[in-house]
Amino acid sequence: MTVTTANPYLEGNFAPVKDEITSDALKVIGTIPPELSGMFLRNGPNPQWAPIGQYHWFDGDGMLHGVHINNGKATYRNRYIRTRGFHIENQVGKAVWSGLLEPPQPNNQYGPGKNTANTALVWHAGQLLATWEGGAPHAIKTPELDTIGEYTYNNKLTSAFTAHPKVDPVTGEMMFFGYGFAPPYVKYSVVSATGELLRTVPIDIPMAVMMHDFAITENYTIFMDLPLTFSIQRMQQGLPGLMFERNKPSRFGILPRHGNNSNIRWFETPACYIFHTLNAYEEEDEVVLIACRMSHTNVLMSENTQEDGGIPRLYRWKFNLKTGSVCEEMLDDTPSEFPRINENLQGRKTRYGYSGKIAPTSVPLFDGVIKYDLEKSTSQIHNFGKGCYGGEAVFAPSNKNTHEDQGWLITFVFDSNTETSELVIINAQDITSEPVARVLIPQRVPYGFHGAWVSF
Repeated sequence: MTVTTANPYLEGNFAPVKDEITSDALKVIGTIPPELSGMFLRNGPNPQWAPIGQYHWFDGDGMLHGVHINNGKATYRNRYIRTRGFHIENQVGKAVWSGLLEPPQPNNQYGPGKNTANTALVWHAGQLLATWEGGAPHAIKTPELDTIGEYTYNNKLTSAFTAHPKVDPVTGEMMFFGYGFAPPYVKYSVVSATGELLRTVPIDIPMAVMMHDFAITENYTIFMDLPLTFSIQRMQQGLPGLMFERNKPSRFGILPRHGNNSNIRWFETPACYIFHTLNAYEEEDEVVLIACRMSHTNVLMSENTQEDGGIPRLYRWKFNLKTGSVCEEMLDDTPSEFPRINENLQGRKTRYGYSGKIAPTSVPLFDGVIKYDLEKSTSQIHNFGKGCYGGEAVFAPSNKNTHEDQGWLITFVFDSNTETSELVIINAQDITSEPVARVLIPQRVPYGFHGAWVSF
């Protein structure tokens, strides 16, 4: 059965684009900084076929949109990520898997589910990976954006692979985890700077949870055991398999980077949910985490109402490793999500952070970018303009990066007035000003998830 009722995630600028194009010599309004050389990439859902039953925004096939910048000029291309599931449905000529809002398909002749590779991107050890937390990452060739295939670290990968792995800018190591619905519910892995999967250890938590993100510091890895739980017993009783349990606490586990489950320390706070972390760092006896917090979430329910408690805001936690105490505080009451930093300082104390300013709309849209000065507890906003909505703003550092915020914030913006898309490049040190450059994209870029900047 195909969808017969209107779905906001299949309409407007959420609707998929069908054409894969390559376009050179894009028109630029303003001036692209001459030292900006590399590629801005954005991942996101772009369903190839009409969905089976209800469609959730997280369901669509992964599509990459890339703008290659060099010598002040820009080119654009977009490509589907050609996963196994993409190839099967392409051959069959229709969708063969249902999505997150439909019952599981354990007896599907093609397998129980599809790795869409549609969520985020990471560059590590000279390889671009497209990620999706339910399975293995996919290797992508740059700048062509051709799919090489699943990346399993010479078959050493024994878990799923988080959408948000963390790369230590000093050691070059990459940390990731995978969660699942059978014990051990979490597995944690470390990859060397040269791309070798060094070790995988289980992390014990009481039951299956949706663990979308995590954080690292110079010496620790922070896991979030939050009460968005999965239960087969609930499903057998006709209740939702995935449910936010407001009566359960949230737990934060702090593990030495190369430790195992015997070394982890857990800290409890009132129930909350966190999709994305900004950063974490160590300060004297404390591990500090900054992230976008919600009191609860119903994001994977068919009724995704925007109660205030389900709106994310920037928070800070301080976990004292000496006393065991926890301090939790809100840093800003402005709704925001998709936080980013200058990733040359990942896991170290940062003064600045950047987050998408959530628009007051019934669907998740950003109408601007917030720059946080965490040292002064102040913020500034770059507004995209009336009827204009953007995505996650990725920080591209200047090669003269003598100051933490010396660089640019880059994102796609859709103008609903003209139904056109452009890439905007904002001076991170002067965020309230107009973009230094606007690169006009020759086709619409649908709203998507996470991006990356890769310097060439």
